[in-house]
Amino acid sequence: MQTPTDTPVLDLAAELRLPTNALDYTILAIYFVVVLGIGFAARRSVKTSLDFFLSGRSLPAWITGLAFISANLAATEILGMAANSAQYGAYTVHWYWIGAIPAMVFLGLVMMPFYYGSKVRSVPEMLLLRFDKWAHLLSSALFAFAAILIAGVNLYALAIVVEALLGWPQWVAIVVAGAFVLGYITLGGLSSAIYNEVLQFFVILAALIPLVVLGLKKVGGWGGLTDKLTATHGENFTTAWGGTGIGSDNPLGANWLTIVLGLGFVLSFGYWTTNFAEVQRALSAKNLSAAQRTPLIAAYPKIFIVFLVMIPGLTAAALIPGFGTPDSGYQYNDAIPYLMEQLLPNGVLGIAVTGLLAAFMAGMAANVSSFNTVFTNDIWARYVVRGREDDYYVRFGRLITVIGVAASVGTAFLASSFSNIMSYLQTLFSFFNVPMFVVFIVGMFWKRASAKSGFWGLLAGTVAAMVNYFWIYKQGIVDIPSDQGANFVSAIVGFVAGAVVMVAVSLFTAPKPAAELQGLVYGTRSPGMQEPPAAGDDAWYRRPALLGWGAIVLAAACYIPFSF
Repeated sequence: MQTPTDTPVLDLAAELRLPTNALDYTILAIYFVVVLGIGFAARRSVKTSLDFFLSGRSLPAWITGLAFISANLAATEILGMAANSAQYGAYTVHWYWIGAIPAMVFLGLVMMPFYYGSKVRSVPEMLLLRFDKWAHLLSSALFAFAAILIAGVNLYALAIVVEALLGWPQWVAIVVAGAFVLGYITLGGLSSAIYNEVLQFFVILAALIPLVVLGLKKVGGWGGLTDKLTATHGENFTTAWGGTGIGSDNPLGANWLTIVLGLGFVLSFGYWTTNFAEVQRALSAKNLSAAQRTPLIAAYPKIFIVFLVMIPGLTAAALIPGFGTPDSGYQYNDAIPYLMEQLLPNGVLGIAVTGLLAAFMAGMAANVSSFNTVFTNDIWARYVVRGREDDYYVRFGRLITVIGVAASVGTAFLASSFSNIMSYLQTLFSFFNVPMFVVFIVGMFWKRASAKSGFWGLLAGTVAAMVNYFWIYKQGIVDIPSDQGANFVSAIVGFVAGAVVMVAVSLFTAPKPAAELQGLVYGTRSPGMQEPPAAGDDAWYRRPALLGWGAIVLAAACYIPFSF
């Protein structure tokens, strides 16, 4: 059974070429000038390696919070989730309200005190403190590899979209986008990436909101949309949980249990709590309170962004009979480009195109900036060239950024060999993020977890997830209806395998001394975790617990209209 990601994700219909004019290209040019201007402005603040890799830990929470959500809001998500909605309807809300918000709140309330309080520069460095150098080296290598693969996905997707919508050759789009990302990250480091991500967040909203408003107007509002979809797709198409009972068939190929455990717990927590491309934004905050609030602030727009990607997909499905089928002439992935071509006038069209480019560049920049930090600090400075002056590592960070962007160009063409991109990304998360999450969660809540268990748990979880996907699923040993369902199962398998191996290894090896676990295991504290609140941090909107529980309640309340 197909998922929207079982089709060529960005094999867009030929008739979607946009009628852009000089006004649209002027808007695009202004955006690129501003992007580079931010890079030059941020360069003046880069004096140390901490400035280059973590913005000197000086940024306010609202900046890091918007950058946190923008780094996640890549155009592969925008196009892919609109495609999900065009085929599956309201099932898309699960990726946001259960597949993101609880994990983001957990990161802010539970894990950020450990990350920020220990003063680590990266997620893998946390494993060095809790376990040993082998767990650290393996996690660093796996993350660096995954970051380049994911950056390449964004770059390839950008090239295909720009070719289809604007007529630019793929290589031109790849070179232009890669050069601009390289330029502003090399100039200003993480600060440049973060401030550009804040800009990109608002540009993306400016691109999506007109599509939602004009699309709803065309189909007669929300009532007209739901009436049309119910008549053509059935009553479950606009509900979140219809057809997800255990033993029931549904196009998603997943029941409520695999949705809750595979997506809502393992994949979601694995991504949001250990993906350094996100966590790096929180680590750049000016104090512990701001670091905790970073993912919590990001959670609030995340709750509502689902409407900006879901409604265009539903609108396309309502406007074109059989949208996504061969007879319609459109792929599911054509939903947003189709509405752009049909509904947006020139000028607004330029903003929409700029928004798509901004989304692709945000996703690529997040992975490139996290890659250069991990490779420089966790691999090069730790194991290859140690003890050099600080300026050396800033220079090397800029050099490895160039290499990382060049490698992303190569992996962009590797991504073209996969039949889908969203599923490819979910598969990468199940391979790399989930095993790291199980190592973190066991090490954080179990003092007895030994130093050696980190390496073997990470290795076992990664191998088990790959075996489940490539052998058990791909070879048809167990029938799983879809790639997405297989990703959920792979995530669960990787989590269980990693946890079992960690427990087994810990029982036969010595635990770390209690004195070395301060601030690294739940129930212990480090000096950084006892940081007094800054002046004014007692306001209600600066209280992490209140923000976190508010986000969970709001997300749960959003489910109510889609549950019946």
